Amino acid sequence: MALEVGSIVEGKVTGITNFGAFVELEEGKTGLVHISEVADAYVHDIKDYLKENDVVKVKIINMQDDGKIGLSIRQVNGGGPGARSGNAGRFGPRGRGRTNKSFEEKLKGFLKESDERQQSLRRSQDSKRGGRGTRRDFF
Repeated sequence: MALEVGSIVEGKVTGITNFGAFVELEEGKTGLVHISEVADAYVHDIKDYLKENDVVKVKIINMQDDGKIGLSIRQVNGGGPGARSGNAGRFGPRGRGRTNKSFEEKLKGFLKESDERQQSLRRSQDSKRGGRGTRRDFF
């Protein structure tokens, strides 16, 4: 099958950088999956989603005259161009299982974590100022 824009092919991840992953396609050609085309969700670290030698399905989204090939995993998994559903699908972060918590549960967890961080920050600042309730005599 000839490589052309819009076709979906399988390839093997041959290299990972902080901006994307290189995927070897048929005929020995290599394309790049930019980090923004890995998943529908925000990808902070591509290594949470891919590793070398993974076999992935990719969509060819562009081919330049100089031989560069742009690829997308996100568009194969249901997200179209510009789609940002927040569902990482099959390529979700490794080791971080998606939870089905309700909004209220997520909000409760966020508020608890926020309170803990604020308390920690206050304790840190108080120790630098001499603590609470200390008497300061100014002459």
